[in-house]
Amino acid sequence: MGSWALLWPPLLFTGLLAQAQYCSVNKDIFEVEENTNVTEPLVDIHVPEGQEVTLGALSTPFAFRIQGNQLFLNVTPDYEEKSLLEAQLLCQSGGTLVTQLRVFVSVLDVNDNAPEFPFKTKEIRVEEDTKVNSTVIPETQLQAEDRDKDDILFYTLQEMTAGASDYFSLVSVNRPALRLDRPLDFYERPNMTFWLLVRDTPGENVEPSHTATATLVLNVVPADLRPPWFLPCTFSDGYVCIQAQYHGAVPTGHILPSPLVLRPGPIYAEDGDRGINQPIIYSIFRGNVNGTFIIHPDSGNLTVARSVPSPMTFLLLVKGQQADLARYSVTQVTVEAVAAAGSPPRFPQRLYRGTVARGAGAGVVVKDAAAPSQPLRIQAQDPEFSDLNSAITYRITNHSHFRMEGEVVLTTTTLAQAGAFYAEVEAHNTVTSGTATTVIEIQVSEQEPPSTGGGPSEDKRFSVVDMAALGGVLGALLLLALLGLAVLVHKHYGPRLKCCSGKAPEPQPQGFDNQAFLPDHKANWAPVPSPTHDPKPAEAPMPAEPAPPGPASPGGAPEPPAAARAGGSPTAVRSILTKERRPEGGYKAVWFGEDIGTEADVVVLNAPTLDVDGASDSGSGDEGEGAGRGGGPYDAPGGDDSYI
Repeated sequence: MGSWALLWPPLLFTGLLAQAQYCSVNKDIFEVEENTNVTEPLVDIHVPEGQEVTLGALSTPFAFRIQGNQLFLNVTPDYEEKSLLEAQLLCQSGGTLVTQLRVFVSVLDVNDNAPEFPFKTKEIRVEEDTKVNSTVIPETQLQAEDRDKDDILFYTLQEMTAGASDYFSLVSVNRPALRLDRPLDFYERPNMTFWLLVRDTPGENVEPSHTATATLVLNVVPADLRPPWFLPCTFSDGYVCIQAQYHGAVPTGHILPSPLVLRPGPIYAEDGDRGINQPIIYSIFRGNVNGTFIIHPDSGNLTVARSVPSPMTFLLLVKGQQADLARYSVTQVTVEAVAAAGSPPRFPQRLYRGTVARGAGAGVVVKDAAAPSQPLRIQAQDPEFSDLNSAITYRITNHSHFRMEGEVVLTTTTLAQAGAFYAEVEAHNTVTSGTATTVIEIQVSEQEPPSTGGGPSEDKRFSVVDMAALGGVLGALLLLALLGLAVLVHKHYGPRLKCCSGKAPEPQPQGFDNQAFLPDHKANWAPVPSPTHDPKPAEAPMPAEPAPPGPASPGGAPEPPAAARAGGSPTAVRSILTKERRPEGGYKAVWFGEDIGTEADVVVLNAPTLDVDGASDSGSGDEGEGAGRGGGPYDAPGGDDSYI
């Protein structure tokens, strides 16, 4: 022990001497978070006297620098670019390498990158008959990428089509495989759209957090799930349609020239999978006794191939099969062969009316007089079998100017004269040989010559300038007429309008009471006394100006007696309304004049029938009021109107 103690000081001195001859650092491994800007020196380098330190070729390019005897980080580290940085320190003395040191910087990853989908929109086709719980899109096709180390991604599927989330979902929040949850229906939802969201944190409140989105479009491809359906059919649900059965009738002993008319309609089927819509092929596979009927394989039209000698019923089973032979359906067609009575065809009208323009050439269609834009159609019907209507032909029997083409009437020559033509039309049933006739009245009318300019027809009798001049003249005449009317109104009614211009007349209440004579509780009015027996008649208040004579009014007040007898002027007889009212409505009127003495008549108005002017506040009456009544004031003495 004592010998070791004696040897320790020399060894320590030797170690210190060796350290002093070589370069050294206190620490050679460092950790720095990415995106950190380190401005302080990483480490101090001990460099012996007479030596110098430099960066070796093995150093990460541009990552470090040496200032003095200190090592600095020269870049902002990025984990995604370089996760480990290395500095090689070379100590040399006179060009001779003395010491070689290595310093490492480990870059720590932080969450600084958002995840990314390898697509913006992914559109896929999904078969309608895909099984439930099967994976529609695998996880590898929907995964997002995140350059940050060890980031865990969380996925969310949000519907953009209402109700789409009932059909699809993700396997888990961290596994974005798309799974089918319920059966698809092409007719209910032919396509659905989703929004796929990914986040690099468990929730929105975790910072830092980054997201990315993509769109998923799922197009449902129809599968061949349903057989053909004969129309019309009724859906019992969204998948099964209760198809139609057909009924018809044929006459015995005849072959119909056209397909049978069936109820509720012609034989027709369509593919139950309308998205596939395979063509349908028709055939009769049972019930066609003696090959009586033929069905067209493409249209389904049922025709009679041979006549039926006696009444019977056919129960035909008709098959509608898809052109790809994958699926088919069967329906029943009931056809009754009925003995025909051979009734002739019948016209629904005894007389048809048509019209055609004069000068029309050959081959012009006769129009319907009731609807001139439509051609006149002559149609007869078989009273027993509507199927025989197509076997009816038509011809005109008594006129060479017209002919029948099917159900339409055509001209055979140019019609030069206007007038009415009558033609007989014969309908002939080519199956039963029955005939019927009707009459057509064809009116050949005048017509303006057709336009030759190629454009819309114009009225060439007046030009635009002529019409403008005419409009100006008419406008000037209208203005002169209005001015003349204004002068006449001012001349005859100017004073009265001036009197009443301050206030518009108020509406009269029921009973036509004069509002100017309603009771006034603040004034003590008294009825005007009757004229006395003085030699001269009593003076009465006169209006400032006499009212001009007005026209007779059927509902006016009764005529004053003096005027009634003598037909005097407006100044000969005057009238005023008193304040005294009658119980049944209205006011008493007093008639007076210069030549009226003690026998002046006082007329009591039962129902005021004066016009607005006669009931105005001025109290003046118009000449001849009441002249239009059924009788004069003497026609009904003792009636409702009393005379004194």
